[in-house]
Amino acid sequence: QVQLVESGGGLVQAGGSLRLSCAASGRTFSSYTMGWFRQASGKEREFVAAIKWTGRTMYADSVKGRFSISRDNGKNTVYLQMSSLKPEETAVYYCAAGSIYGSVPRNYDYWGQGTQVTVSS
Repeated sequence: QVQLVESGGGLVQAGGSLRLSCAASGRTFSSYTMGWFRQASGKEREFVAAIKWTGRTMYADSVKGRFSISRDNGKNTVYLQMSSLKPEETAVYYCAAGSIYGSVPRNYDYWGQGTQVTVSS
């Protein structure tokens, strides 16, 4: 079992930055692929970024060059650094853990409760 707790969300102006954190429980954190997803009101959950246990990363095209995912296996934590934020990126951001590296939500086994990010125009 892996429990995930996100933090770092909040209100930011367009063009601003935020760093999200996701703290994980469990001894096998380092072996999991970790992902970030987001879900805006009335929309489907969408992939943002993922990082494999090797450190390999992937990003949604919409966030490439602006967002950065990283992990600290010693602290059982994954981060999402977001910059140049846009109002349309207002959403609940979720952290997820899974054994398959990729962008498909159903491949992730564990999910956090989410943290709200609101980008004002």
